[in-house]
Amino acid sequence: MASHPERNDARKGKKRPPQQRFHRRSEAASDDWIWGWHAVEAALANPARGEPLRLLATTERARQIEQRFGRLAALETADNQLIAQNLPQGAVHQGVALRSPPPEPADLADFQATPGAVLLMLDQVTDPQNVGAILRSAAAFGAVGVILQDRHAPRFTGALAKAAAGAVERVPVARVVNLSRALEELSDLGWRAVGLTGHTDTDLHDALDGTPTVLVLGSEGEGLRRLVSEHCEVLARIPMPGGFESLNVSAAAAVALYEASRPRT
Repeated sequence: MASHPERNDARKGKKRPPQQRFHRRSEAASDDWIWGWHAVEAALANPARGEPLRLLATTERARQIEQRFGRLAALETADNQLIAQNLPQGAVHQGVALRSPPPEPADLADFQATPGAVLLMLDQVTDPQNVGAILRSAAAFGAVGVILQDRHAPRFTGALAKAAAGAVERVPVARVVNLSRALEELSDLGWRAVGLTGHTDTDLHDALDGTPTVLVLGSEGEGLRRLVSEHCEVLARIPMPGGFESLNVSAAAAVALYEASRPRT
């Protein structure tokens, strides 16, 4: 039963304070989006992608997009909350989100086995943040491409694209069914595979010889699988004089790429 003041307020036509509104997340929220300014800007600048399917941006971001790319038919001005409703929970979108056709994957034959060239192969590295960081390092150190197993690799959208900060658009990526067969094909094309593991006495510095090299990294839990490691020319470790047992796979990739990028005589 309402109290007397409430009844009096109702008779006088006074409005109660508005209740707090809770915005429900859109049923269309998905991980098919790319979000974050650097990731979206790089995707829009990539001619290998098709026309944007949908592009949501705040007023300020929309102004930046139009200054850089002109008027885009897919561009919709939206507030931060509406953008967030279309994305997975917790996505830090920085005022912009994009749905776009993905770039076509590379073919192994596209990678030219020139002296000093470096490829990365990831054996069941499935964490999007790690793969995104590895792509960023691959771009920074000039790797000619990255090879993933088709069934055990994350999609190049969402958190991965944001972690890569635009490197998804710069580093060619090949997806293969079988990594061992891919290593055989790469060997025929002139590449030498070096697998990274802690179970060897050979340091990475000594394993690298300046020839076209595929650096093969395994998942943090299991490392390289047996058949994949057996298809490597040599297994090598990253020496750690500090005595720590292992590195995060994205950190290991960065160290290995740095070592491989150094000139050798």
